[in-house]
Amino acid sequence: MAEPRGRVRIAADRCKGCGLCTIACPEEVLVIDHCTVNPKGYSPAVAARPDGCLGCGNCFLMCPDSAITVERFTRERRAAHA
Repeated sequence: MAEPRGRVRIAADRCKGCGLCTIACPEEVLVIDHCTVNPKGYSPAVAARPDGCLGCGNCFLMCPDSAITVERFTRERRAAHA
């Protein structure tokens, strides 16, 4: 398992499933969950491989709905997280 470097969180109730975050993610951490429908009727994005998150923030920058937050871990926090 890769060392955690970041964590991505998606507010599924705000996500419209546009897929821009999945395209922007260099590690292919995010996917659209076609088995789930949020209250707005969309299939939201989910972190399918959360341990692969680099904490780069590309997904956050691409999200038109501000449904994504990204947390980067410091070296000390990575050690405590492991």
